[in-house]
Amino acid sequence: MKATCWMGRNKVEVLDVPDPRLLNARDAVVRITSTAICGSDLHLVDGYIPTVKKGDVLGHEFMGEVVEVGPEVRNLRVGDRVVVPFPIACGNCFACEEGLYSICENSNPNAGLAEKFMGHSPAGIFGYSHMLGGFAGGQAEYARVPFADVGPIKIEDDLPDDKVLFLSDILPTGYMGAEMCDIRPGQTVAVWGAGPVGLFAVTSAHLLGAGKVICIDRFPYRLRKAEQAGAHPLNYEEVEVLEALRDLTGGRGPDACIDAVGMEAHHPTPAMYAYDRAKQAARMETERPYALREAILACRNGGVVSVIGVYGGLLDKFPMGSLMNRSLTIRTGQCHVQRYLRPLLDRIRAGEIDPSFVISHRLPLSEAPRGFEMFKHKQDECTKVVLTP
Repeated sequence: MKATCWMGRNKVEVLDVPDPRLLNARDAVVRITSTAICGSDLHLVDGYIPTVKKGDVLGHEFMGEVVEVGPEVRNLRVGDRVVVPFPIACGNCFACEEGLYSICENSNPNAGLAEKFMGHSPAGIFGYSHMLGGFAGGQAEYARVPFADVGPIKIEDDLPDDKVLFLSDILPTGYMGAEMCDIRPGQTVAVWGAGPVGLFAVTSAHLLGAGKVICIDRFPYRLRKAEQAGAHPLNYEEVEVLEALRDLTGGRGPDACIDAVGMEAHHPTPAMYAYDRAKQAARMETERPYALREAILACRNGGVVSVIGVYGGLLDKFPMGSLMNRSLTIRTGQCHVQRYLRPLLDRIRAGEIDPSFVISHRLPLSEAPRGFEMFKHKQDECTKVVLTP
């Protein structure tokens, strides 16, 4: 089969790889009908996530048709149309029973490797390094889905792929980012990043009752998308963000701040940006955490900072004094996607949200390298690339 493979830093290719097969009684094989390039994939391509090997199949946002099931998968049948969550979860461990699927205790066969980096291991993730399981990803014609009796959700109506594909990751991630803010009606929420996850955080904050949502980015076309989603846009290359946020909140600061940027944040000050880039390039830190620093400093006293942008390891100049002395709460995590699948599918069916608004480009799988280039370099006003095998 054809699949998008990591071939070295800043290099991806579509190659012939072996077809997946059942390895466990709880496995399924899915013929992929739609898959997408995620901002998190760029961290892999840029070389900032360790333990990625040449030839690894990328991709963790995908859906398709079940073509084979193991004997213990009783909830799915051949021919079922499914969306597959990016975290792999067993459904039986302590974490899964608590609804914390992205920290499943049983799905990462390389847990010992992850423990060396993180202290404890999170769940296995499709197409996201050997530290997180070494599972082949979904930017391919077919994918093996472990624990298929727990993860995939059946799409039993005629909703098109575009409306449900993002249940696999970015819609639940944006929603969880807003949910972690404990939004009360009328509160103000600020979102750093107007990429797909940030846009879904904006939409979700409104769904959960926010009175005002402010979105910070530097690309006009992305800020237009945020404004269309109901946010007040701030271009951080044109305004001083902390000052602007104080002006928009009567001097108090937002009630909650969401970091939807993560480890490769840009900085408007060349010297500061060069500092973080140099340390990251030298592997003296793994993050460029400017958005996170700013979100902490911006948040009102006693507020919540929600972190859904991906981080990989260690960062520098973390404003711990601000966090502690101002009684801030920080909440974070890879999304527990399985928890949100049914409620968000119901919202899509009810017309409360149409996730397809983030899609800017559709390409065949064979053009995945071009899709990565467009998405990474923000070419042709690229917001989200969906690939069709």
